[in-house]
Amino acid sequence: MPTDLILVPTEQERRVLAPLVGRFAGDACRMELCGFGMVAAAARAAQLLARHAPARVLLVGIAGRLDERLAIGAASRFDRVACHGIGAGSGAGFVTAGSMGWLQWPGDPPDPSAAIGDLIHCRPGRQEDEPRTPLLLTAAAASAGRADVDSRKRLFPDAAAEDMEGFAVAAACRLAGVPLRIVRGISNDAGDRNAAGWRIDAALEAAGDLAARLLAEDA
Repeated sequence: MPTDLILVPTEQERRVLAPLVGRFAGDACRMELCGFGMVAAAARAAQLLARHAPARVLLVGIAGRLDERLAIGAASRFDRVACHGIGAGSGAGFVTAGSMGWLQWPGDPPDPSAAIGDLIHCRPGRQEDEPRTPLLLTAAAASAGRADVDSRKRLFPDAAAEDMEGFAVAAACRLAGVPLRIVRGISNDAGDRNAAGWRIDAALEAAGDLAARLLAEDA
C-alpha cells in the first residue's frame, strides 16, 4: 500500500504533474485522479482512502488567486481550506452554514474534535510558531467576475486563492484521520474567464516542483 497518495483533479493536470513527481512515485507513492468539483472529489477521495489506506495525502493542481499575495505562475502550499457554497442564498446574499450555526459534520459522539464546519485545518497538530500558510477557498463554482471575488472576500477576507476540490478532499481526510497537504499552482486571477491568458503550464510546473520537494522531505 502507498505511504503517500497524490490526488490530482483532472487528466490535463495529471499529464503535466506525473513526470514532475514521477521520481517519487514508486511503491511508496501513488498518483490518482480525484475528479473535478466538490462532489466528485469528496466521493472519490473517500473511495481511494479506503482502498489504499495511505499514511498521507497530497492534493495537487491549479487555482485562481483572489488577491495579489500570490504570484501567477507560482505555487503555494495551503494548510487551511474553507468552503464557499454550502449555506443559504446566492451572490451577495449568500451566507455560510457556519454563520447560521450549522456544522457540515458534527463529529461522532466519542470524538467531537472531528467536527467539520466551514474551515478545515489540514494539519491540526501544527506548532504555533510555524509560519501560517495562506487560506484556500473551495467553491462549488469558480468566480465568474469581480462581483463574485468581492463577495467571497467579504465572507473570507483571509482567502488568497480559490479551487473546487480542496475542502472536499480535506473533509474526506478528516473523516479518515489522514493528514493532508494541498499544493496549488496559481494559473490566473479568480474571476478572469478568458483562459487564453491563463498560465496553466507554468502553474502546474511550479506545483509539481513544490510537490516533489515536499515528498522528498518525507522520503
